[in-house]
Amino acid sequence: MRLNKLSLRVRIFFAMILLVLIASVLIAGVTIYQYNEEARDYHKERLERKETAIIRDIEYVLGKTSFEVITEKLPFIFKDEISRIADIHSLRINFYDLDGTLLLSSKPSFKTDSITRCMDTNILNNISNTAEHRYVVKNEKNGETFQSSYRYLFDERSKPIAILNLPYLENDDFLNKELNEFLERLAYAYIFMMLIAILLALLLSKYITRTLKTISDKINETRLEKRNKRIEISSSSEEISTLINSYNSMIDELEESAVKLATNEREQAWREMAKQVAHEIKNPLTPMRLSVQSFQRKFDPQDENIHQKLDEYTQTLIQQIDTMSSIASAFSNFAKMPAQQNETLNVVNIVKLGLDIFSEDYIIFSSEEDEIMVNFDRTQLIRVVTNLVKNGIQAIPEDQGNPRIEVKIITEDQTVVLTVEDNGVGISDENKIKIFEPKFTTKSSGMGLGLAMVKNIVETYKGNITFTSQIGVGTAFTVRFPRK
Repeated sequence: MRLNKLSLRVRIFFAMILLVLIASVLIAGVTIYQYNEEARDYHKERLERKETAIIRDIEYVLGKTSFEVITEKLPFIFKDEISRIADIHSLRINFYDLDGTLLLSSKPSFKTDSITRCMDTNILNNISNTAEHRYVVKNEKNGETFQSSYRYLFDERSKPIAILNLPYLENDDFLNKELNEFLERLAYAYIFMMLIAILLALLLSKYITRTLKTISDKINETRLEKRNKRIEISSSSEEISTLINSYNSMIDELEESAVKLATNEREQAWREMAKQVAHEIKNPLTPMRLSVQSFQRKFDPQDENIHQKLDEYTQTLIQQIDTMSSIASAFSNFAKMPAQQNETLNVVNIVKLGLDIFSEDYIIFSSEEDEIMVNFDRTQLIRVVTNLVKNGIQAIPEDQGNPRIEVKIITEDQTVVLTVEDNGVGISDENKIKIFEPKFTTKSSGMGLGLAMVKNIVETYKGNITFTSQIGVGTAFTVRFPRK
């Protein structure tokens, strides 16, 4: 799972948990490092303290001895004292002469092989070349760490008489026990901190993303065709406030643009409508003008056929006046939004009633139920049916051998589905996008308002209309609207 696909809330949560884990590991690492440093310092200082105390005891023994204080006499001087001093300080003591040869050891079973009896020349050189004449060797054996301290022993005239060796075992059992106990307590504390961190991470991530979620929901709800609400959040960070102010400014500008766009669209629609009305009215006016002019030129009161000619002229004028009246009614009906005079009615009966006005015997009606009750306006529903069927009739060529229009009603859950399907010429791809536009028509007569009116009515009742069409096969219009 890629990080950039995670939500901001999840990323904040994991970031806080990861931060606590990293801090825990760092603190544990620093703690272990500090304990190791303290252990090294402890063993170093402890060896120095024991070395100082042992030298003080050795000087005391040298001060009260009756032997001459020289290298050769040291085994005799410390024959009985070396074990006592070693037991007091719990540390093994070895004496070497200035050439690095073993003189005396506090360990009874000390192996006197060649390696142990002779000191390494590097150690001898380091002792003689340092200002303190002291050198410490650190090594590991069988998993245990040893420090061996080497330094000169001086007589009362500050002349070196021997080399004192103190092998020191670094026993870290106590320190390791302390460290383990501390780490155990620290682990409990980290577990508690982790639980607190998880809780805080959940709360903090929820708090941070809650405002962003509100903004996201508002952005998703933003629509050009409706009035959008501004975001009002009283307490928010500076960055969130900037984002909210930007969104609110965008909403204000969008609303202004929508108002301007709607105004321009209405003005453009009315201009187009006015052109269409003017065009449709001019069509009958031309024959009316010609008829009147012809009547004026040919009028002869003495003509024996004057009454017949007058009837012909009058009939022509009446036909054109009816055409103009039909045009005015069509535009008037389209301009009116269907009044939602809802009544509970049976769709099946109303559709049959709408089909009764057609005399074509190739119109087939079917319904999966005899009674489908809906809340609808009777007149508007009949208008929807008649317009769709009329379009189907007009889409079928007169010379078509087997014309067919099928009107079908079914129900899908709480939705009524009305389908009007014909086997006419079909609708071309270039005309499909214009089919519901006012004044669009492919016929030689009519004003192209029928389907636009149907769409207007259906959408008023919270429904929708769709269609499928294929050239040379036919077209099927499907109307869906809720039952309640």
